[in-house]
Amino acid sequence: MCKIGYIRVSTEHQETARQEALMKQFQVERIFAEKMSGKNANRPELKAMLEYVREGDTLYIESISRLGRSTRDLLNIIDVLQQKKVTIVSSKENIDTNTPQGRFVLSIFAALSELEREQTLQRQREGIAIAKSQGKYKGRQPLPIDWIKFGELYEQWKSGAITAVWFQKEMGLQANTFYRRLKEYERKFT
Repeated sequence: MCKIGYIRVSTEHQETARQEALMKQFQVERIFAEKMSGKNANRPELKAMLEYVREGDTLYIESISRLGRSTRDLLNIIDVLQQKKVTIVSSKENIDTNTPQGRFVLSIFAALSELEREQTLQRQREGIAIAKSQGKYKGRQPLPIDWIKFGELYEQWKSGAITAVWFQKEMGLQANTFYRRLKEYERKFT
């Protein structure tokens, strides 16, 4: 039986000192730490921790939001830990999954964490919509394109003299942008 800690902050600029101090309090023997967003579960240290833990271990976290931001991801992570018979202890929410109450409270906090993220995104979308209506936000503007060169390459491509891949490289466009610009060209010039 091992005491394991998982530490996560969202960006390189954030510090882990507070979480590290908490792990010392719990007398954690092994710590997995990373500086990455919790919006998806594809995180190297999280994966390593999930592979490392075994039956009887206890995982200590500062809060459940450290494991994941979406309810689905969090519940999947918890499911893996429960299948491995690993106890989860979250300091902030005072959760211990050794108890039925702890498991119940954990699922409620997971839903609240997801709600908080969705509300943040909704406020962001609303702010962008207001800025757009006021003419302050126009989104990412497409780069200007040399339509003369595009037209010359278009004719070569249509005649089979060059491939679409070569056409894209000559114009410096990614595939999705290339096909969008192709439709735009055909609408405007053919």
